[in-house]
Formats: sequence, structure tokens, C-alpha cells
Amino acid sequence: MNELLWILLAVVNFLALTVVYKYFGLTGLFAWIAMNTVIANIQVTKTIELFGLTATLGNIAYGSIFLATDAISEKYQLKDAKRAVYIGFASLIFFVVVMQLVLLFGPQEGDVHEAMVVIFGLIPRIALGSLIAYGISQWFDVHLFSYMKRKNPDKKLYLRNLVTTSLSQLLDTIIFVPIAFLGVFEGFIVIDILITTYIIKLIVAAIDTPFIYWIKSIQPLNEKSGA
Repeated sequence: MNELLWILLAVVNFLALTVVYKYFGLTGLFAWIAMNTVIANIQVTKTIELFGLTATLGNIAYGSIFLATDAISEKYQLKDAKRAVYIGFASLIFFVVVMQLVLLFGPQEGDVHEAMVVIFGLIPRIALGSLIAYGISQWFDVHLFSYMKRKNPDKKLYLRNLVTTSLSQLLDTIIFVPIAFLGVFEGFIVIDILITTYIIKLIVAAIDTPFIYWIKSIQPLNEKSGA
């Protein structure tokens, strides 16, 4: 059941990203990156069994960020892709700071404070790993994509998407998982999460490939009108 839900979630995410781009163009992609940087860091606190593997949620939301930056790199300029990376980075910092301040408020009896502590109490550590991993891997991704595009701008978009996403996600996983989970889970579970997380990210990269072709073919409505 988890597998079917996961595939459905992936399709819904990438379809939603495509629709956002159609109606809001580059601004929509910037907004998507900001939103999913936060969503991914909440979802990653939940572990599930997927295809017989122990995995965390958040890989789809996080993978959609790489799809968005690859789409920006493909259709716009490197400076726009860099701006997208900065937006995601700033969004995550703001999210962490605000939620830690929220947890400092004294709760009324019977409210959801303890549940929020369970979720958002982990966020600073996860966010630290995510900030470091996100900054390094996204910077690597946009520069590698730009380089590959300059070398062969008219062909093999699927190759640019798969190669850059696979390598940058490997870098991201190697950095993020130990920072986020060592000491929280036993060592063998952390290794399991690292391996399975990367496998899942590769599947996400394969699923999102048709969508980057779709996005490339779209002329956003706001850019048509010159807005």
C-alpha cells in the first residue's frame, strides 16, 4: 500500500509543479522551491517501509526541488538557478528560527505542544544537515547542469537531468543522513537509511524525467502576456 501511495504522491507533486510553472512561470518555481524546502524537512521526520526498505518521507518533495532548479537551468540562466538555491536556503533558515520561537511559548493544557515538540524538536538538527547538504549539492547541481547544457544545448536533456540529479543527490545524501540521524538511530539503521534514501532518490529522478520535458515545452501564461 505504501508503494502505491508513494508513486501517487510523486505524480501529484510533479504534476503540481508543472501546473505551477504553467500559471506562474519562473516566480512559481521560486515559490515551489521555498515551499518544498520546508515540506521536505517536515516529512523527513517520518520513517516508512518502502519496497521492503526502511526509508524516510520527504524524498519526493526534496526531489521536486532539484527538478525545479534543473528546469530553471534549462529554460533560464545560471544566475536564476543560483537565485533559486538562495531562496530555498533562506526559506529553511527562516522556518527553523520561527518554529523554535514557537516552541518557547507556554502551552495551554490539552493543546498540541508536545506533538509539535516531537516533530519540530528534531528540526534544528535535520535543518543543519539539510542546510549544509542543500547548499553544497544544489550549488553542484546547477553548475554541472549549466556546464552540460553549454556542451550540448540541443540534445540529451534526459541525460542532463539524470546525471546532475543522481550525482548531486548522492552528495546530498552522504552529507545529510549522518548529520541528521547519527545518535538518533542506531548505526546500522543510519546506514540503511543512507542507502535506501539514495535508492529512493534515484527512483524519484527517473520518475521526474518526463516532467522536465513537459516543463520545457510550456510557455508560462504570465510570460506570454509579458507580466
